Amino acid sequence: MKPSFRHIVLLLLLAAPILASAQKYACVNTEYILSNIPDYSSAQTQLNKQAENWQKEIEAKFQEIDRLYKAFHQEAYLLPDNLKHKREEEIAAKENEAKELQTRYFGPGGELDRKRAELMKPIQDRVYNAIERIANEKNYAFILDKSGSATLLFVNAKYDVSDLVLDMLGYKPGAKTDSGDDGATKKKEVGNPEMKRPK
Repeated sequence: MKPSFRHIVLLLLLAAPILASAQKYACVNTEYILSNIPDYSSAQTQLNKQAENWQKEIEAKFQEIDRLYKAFHQEAYLLPDNLKHKREEEIAAKENEAKELQTRYFGPGGELDRKRAELMKPIQDRVYNAIERIANEKNYAFILDKSGSATLLFVNAKYDVSDLVLDMLGYKPGAKTDSGDDGATKKKEVGNPEMKRPK
C-alpha cells in the first residue's frame, strides 16, 4: 500500500523535532576573542589616538571661532554696518569650515570609519574565517555570539568555542590582567593558522 500525501506530511512533522534536536549549536564571545588578540588592542589604541588628534584639531578651530566672536562683539558698536556684516560672514564661514571638518572626520563614512575598517576589518575577517572553519569541521548548525547585545539567558560553558577560535588563530587564550596587559600570547604557528574559507 502506497503512503498517502497526508501520511508523508504527518511523518515529516513527527520527524522534524528529532531532526532539529540532532542539530549542534555553539557560541562564541567575540569581545573576549578580540581582547585576546594583541593586534586588535594595538589597532584600537592607534584608532583612539587618531580620533583624539582629530578631536583636538576640531576643538582648536572652535576655540578660534569663539575668540573671533567675542572680539567681534567687543568691537561691533565701533564698526560701520558694511564691516560688521563682513566680519559676521567671516566668522560664519570659519564655523561652517569647522563643522565640515567634524563631519569629514567623524560623520558616517568619514575618516574615522575608513580608518576603523582599514585597521579592524582584517582582524575581524580572520576571526570570522576561524569561526566558519570550526562550524564546518564540528558540524555546528549555527554559532551564536554571546557578547554585546545578544540576549542569551543561559549558555552552558561547554558550548562556548571562543578558546578554540583563539587557538585556531594561533593565540594562547588567557584573561586580561588589571594592568591592561593581554594574557594572550602568540603561539608558534605550525603552517598557517589563518585558514581560507572552505570551498
